[in-house]
Amino acid sequence: MIKWLVATSLRLRITVVAMTMLLLIAGVRIISTTHFDVFPEFAPPLVEIQTEAPGLSTSEVEILVTVPIENALNGVSWLKKVRSKSVLGLSSVVLYFQDGTDIMQARQLVQERLSKVSGQLPSVAHLPVMLSPLSSTSRVLKIGISSKKLSQMEMTTIARWTIRPRLMAVPGVANVAIWGQRDRQIQILVDPDNLYAHGVTTGEIVKSTQEAVTIGGGGFIDTPNQRMAVSHISKIKKAADLSDIPVAYKNGLPLKLGDVAELTEGFPPPIGDAIINDGPGLLLIVEKQPWGNTLEVTQKIEEALDALLPGLTDLEIDSHIFRPATFIEMSLQNLKKALLIGCILVIAVLAFFLNDWRTALISALAIPTSLITAAMILNYQWGTINTMVLAGLVIALGSLVDDAVISVENIMRRLRLNRKAASP
Repeated sequence: MIKWLVATSLRLRITVVAMTMLLLIAGVRIISTTHFDVFPEFAPPLVEIQTEAPGLSTSEVEILVTVPIENALNGVSWLKKVRSKSVLGLSSVVLYFQDGTDIMQARQLVQERLSKVSGQLPSVAHLPVMLSPLSSTSRVLKIGISSKKLSQMEMTTIARWTIRPRLMAVPGVANVAIWGQRDRQIQILVDPDNLYAHGVTTGEIVKSTQEAVTIGGGGFIDTPNQRMAVSHISKIKKAADLSDIPVAYKNGLPLKLGDVAELTEGFPPPIGDAIINDGPGLLLIVEKQPWGNTLEVTQKIEEALDALLPGLTDLEIDSHIFRPATFIEMSLQNLKKALLIGCILVIAVLAFFLNDWRTALISALAIPTSLITAAMILNYQWGTINTMVLAGLVIALGSLVDDAVISVENIMRRLRLNRKAASP
């Protein structure tokens, strides 16, 4: 077979050269669309469900939230195992599926079960949320936000309503988590003794506040020419606007909310902090989808941040705290450098010792052709070009150079001996 392959290649050498050139051109174009990642995808197909239950202790979350969700999801098709975790105010249930399971089909089956369990949870628990599909190395970027002028609460407002929606619109981004956030709230701080002295209950405070901030439909007004919608615009913009809300009527006079409670602007009890540039700030953690290209997603996120910068003059944004794409870029640069040095050494050695430029060119083309062919096979097998693969290619480059030099030199020696033979 080897004899036939060599003989055919020599007989159709122009065709072989043309096919090699086409392979190189097509390979470069295909590799440019291949997924690049830090490590290969090693996590099994999984679906995670998180349920918030504010105010419940760890044991109550386990009994009232986690166990009912586990019971409802047991027996889902292709389910391999179930893992759960209950902490203060939060339940997490992770379903691991058999290898090769279509993750989208698995999510659909899980959602069907979740829709039935919602009514069994306590009233304080939020609806169960199925997290977006994440890559095993999901974190593609950590972005630090700090400011010398704005408070942490003001930075949170900008991050939540300006930066996060723009980053979530980037293709391949699954989630943008905000650490150290301080969500703005209008808080009503009640004193039980003060309520008792005025004869007001907590329920009346809650009811009057809900009625004040609830926005309902205003209906419409018909005119001879058109129908005009009536909008209900709330006047509650800050804490002081709630102070004149009547809570109850005593002796025919209204008892205002400001008379029985302290109104202020604040934030809920924090569950974490972020220290950026030796001061309080926010940390945005960007996670990608399993099929996302780390290099491409990172570049698009940085482009989105650059587009937002002119409108964020009071913020300092640092997107280089954690950037896995840097490892990939350095690995690619090392591979290109090793490839270039290898080709130059092969050409120099063969041209110097064999004095034949065609032989040197054949050997030099063998190196990129072999590497591109390996990368194309990975691409067709839905593999990723990661740092481990790139390290392997760099090591294999040594064997390629060795084979290119020794094999070609041996062929040239055999040809010289053949020409000097009595009957070539």
